[in-house]
Amino acid sequence: MATWSCMNVAPKYCSVQKRPLIVPRQPTTLGLSSAFKPILRAIPQIPLQIDASKTLTHIKTKFLNAVVDSAFEFVDQLVLPSQSNFAPVEELEEAMSITNIEGHIPDHFPEGVYIRNGSNPRFGGLKSCKSMFGRTNSVWVEGEGMLHGLYFKRQNEGCCTIVYNKRYVETETYKLEKQSTKPLFLPAVKGDSLAVLCSMLLNGLRFGKLNKDYSNTNVFEHSGKFYSVSENHMPQEIDVFTLDTLKYWDVNGAWNRPFTSHPKKVPDTGELVIFGVDATKPYLEIGIVSADGKELIRKEDIKLERCSLCHDIGITSRYIAILDFPLIVDSNRLFRRGPLIKYDKEKYSRIGIMPLYGDANSIQWFEVEPNTTFHIINSFEEGHEVVLWGCRALDSIIPGPEGGLNESKLFSRCYEWRLNMKSGEVKEKYLTEPEQFMDFPVINASFTGIKNRYGYTQVVDPTASYAADIPKYGALAKLYFEETCSEVPAGDTQEEEPIRVEYHKFESNVFCSGSAFVPKEGGLEEDDGWIITYIHNEDTGISQVHIIDTKKFSGEAVAKITMPCRVPYGFHGAFMPISF
Repeated sequence: MATWSCMNVAPKYCSVQKRPLIVPRQPTTLGLSSAFKPILRAIPQIPLQIDASKTLTHIKTKFLNAVVDSAFEFVDQLVLPSQSNFAPVEELEEAMSITNIEGHIPDHFPEGVYIRNGSNPRFGGLKSCKSMFGRTNSVWVEGEGMLHGLYFKRQNEGCCTIVYNKRYVETETYKLEKQSTKPLFLPAVKGDSLAVLCSMLLNGLRFGKLNKDYSNTNVFEHSGKFYSVSENHMPQEIDVFTLDTLKYWDVNGAWNRPFTSHPKKVPDTGELVIFGVDATKPYLEIGIVSADGKELIRKEDIKLERCSLCHDIGITSRYIAILDFPLIVDSNRLFRRGPLIKYDKEKYSRIGIMPLYGDANSIQWFEVEPNTTFHIINSFEEGHEVVLWGCRALDSIIPGPEGGLNESKLFSRCYEWRLNMKSGEVKEKYLTEPEQFMDFPVINASFTGIKNRYGYTQVVDPTASYAADIPKYGALAKLYFEETCSEVPAGDTQEEEPIRVEYHKFESNVFCSGSAFVPKEGGLEEDDGWIITYIHNEDTGISQVHIIDTKKFSGEAVAKITMPCRVPYGFHGAFMPISF
């Protein structure tokens, strides 16, 4: 690993031994955008001499750019006052030392970096596009990925030095637009059907891909290497010390399709279970990467009959849990003037349990109630049952409700599925009370795939979310899976008692994102550790990082680290132990 040599030198700059930048291969047409690959292939190709080819390619590019410039107009999407902290920020030119800390960094808090990924659109914010074909809009989860990293380094006397940095994830499409003074890619997910079709085709003809590679959703580690990822393309390896983008990761050429934002490590073996969703067959493939990250030891087509927009996967020591829920990507709907992505509650909903090294024929499918579940809290085996805990909603916030975010069915509640591998029986129930809306779960990663006692989530603030038309999270929750709630209202008719939930509440108009669990060095119990999270105060405009003791969860944060600049709300975060 690179060495960080100056944590205790310059107050505002950290010099890092930089690794050489590896130039990625040319981009390929991957991801949900591949729905239109058959159309692109159908466009006649004229055989050309090499010299003439370059000339005609240049002419074609100029012609297509002229078409876009004359027929399409980019406009800024409306930003409400309640959406101000979703607006993008600039990169830092230099890493910055942080000294404004209320409280103290706990003695057994490990060295490492807390990284959070999120959407940070270039050119001032998300864009819409107007044309004679109609209008297309960028979806709220779109926008180039930006990594926010907070580094914790122990000094000899035990004190902790903290440094902050932020960098764009430089995908190939980011590099294309970095050279431009205006947007290049037309929004191509949501909007008028004909306009979406035309935008996809023009993006494909101009750039060889129908939408941008955002890499804005999550960060993960495997075999000592670190990656930024989102569903629509392969991960980018990053230098964890500088946040520089190094190269695409295709598992030594063996993986050539989209890649999940939530890969899972197999208990005991350390192998990495991955999957990729595509808009054309094969709709879902699952892979297993060796523990050393060098080999794709298994790749299986699950042989789904539709493209279910699956965001997460379950893992146990013997099984993989596959979510085939009715949030469906279907490019044929565009030709019928319908949306590209739609939640269809009338369609079937099922969970497949596949042996770890099985195939499509070995999957046991269980029909469940229709729902949208983006995040699994954990999964494990108990007797003949495979148990899944997840954050389940009755509709989908992606690509975004047409009438605005105004119904509670769009918010997730904690839920349990018990799937009996012997009898085929399904038992499912809510774990929490009706108004306890939660998402973005995390656990102690040592318990992934085995039964755990605790989980942690971000808690939806419905009022603030309705006002912003985007989910906001005004508290954190600790879930006690083995304890029931002692405060069930009198006369409650629920068949099952809800589990105990403990809250860590923020002040009014303070919201969090990217929460992660940090295990205590030498900790003996599952909940020995801290939740670390970015928060933003919308009244003062101040962003902070809070560290909360999970043993004293409802109490005051043990440390509040004031950031030198605004940190927008984002998606997933992770704490990576590293050695300096």
